[in-house]
Amino acid sequence: FAAQRHVLTYMEDAVSQLLENREDISQYGIARFFTEYFNSVRQGTHILFREFSFVQATPHNRASFLRTFWRCFRTVGKNGGKNLLTAQEYHCLLQLLCPDFPMELTQKAARIVLMDDAMDCLMSFSDFLFAFQIQFYYSEFLESVAAIYQDLLAGKNPNTVIVPTSSSGQHRQRQPPNDCSPLDGVEASLFYQCLESLCDRSKYSCPPSALVKEMLSSAQRLTFYGFLMALAKDQGINRALGALPDKGDLFLDPAMDQELEKLVAQVSGLSISSPTSSSGDTANLPVRNSPRINSPWKPLHHRRKMDAESEGSNEETDSSEN
Repeated sequence: FAAQRHVLTYMEDAVSQLLENREDISQYGIARFFTEYFNSVRQGTHILFREFSFVQATPHNRASFLRTFWRCFRTVGKNGGKNLLTAQEYHCLLQLLCPDFPMELTQKAARIVLMDDAMDCLMSFSDFLFAFQIQFYYSEFLESVAAIYQDLLAGKNPNTVIVPTSSSGQHRQRQPPNDCSPLDGVEASLFYQCLESLCDRSKYSCPPSALVKEMLSSAQRLTFYGFLMALAKDQGINRALGALPDKGDLFLDPAMDQELEKLVAQVSGLSISSPTSSSGDTANLPVRNSPRINSPWKPLHHRRKMDAESEGSNEETDSSEN
């Protein structure tokens, strides 16, 4: 159970953060630190602003990152799908959550959507998100699939499945398979047999074999990127992965909407009248301190002093009245 749930990975990370913040923990308490750390792991907020090597370290981390990316930026896809972005722009959004997120993964996800089109073409949020989910979560699986496809395209029968052993943080450059084959891809049934063998032997995350078989059952031949696009669009595989809602519910998140409404209410409660007001009461309004929210993935941090901007604005109002 411990190995399946990657408990050791989280214990090592918790201890590392414990040592990094040992001065604060003397006031905070070790028990409370571990409680908050593992609560954040359970809630999926532990990956926020972390390095890529940690974000991709476990399936739970990857699913948590996908869910966080969706919840943070789902509004990009609203407005009737008119908000289209390039791969570079989506990469900038990813880097807001993970500063060292590799551009290579973003480009691979974009290639699933765009196929042979130029990489600077615009993509809808939903198209990119579901393609990114497949590329990010099943990264090692797709590396092996690319090798199998190349062998089949060359007329070989890959009896030996080579499973990547390097960390997915060090992605090797994948040569795009030649989808311009005169045969227009490979035979779907033979391709599935190789994938089934790969899934049985791989120690990395793979899509459920039964769902892949069902997805390929109606195809006689297929191309590599056609297969990736089919994976990205398959709602059964999306549900099995469990990180994102169905496409029809992609822009619905009642829990997040409720939190945003609370935040807006707090900000509205803290706002004061415009400084251009001619009323002398403006300068006498009390200055309220904004509530601070501790980071969920790193609960210990130093509190900074509030800056005196509001006090300065009050002084300017007083002087203008005089």
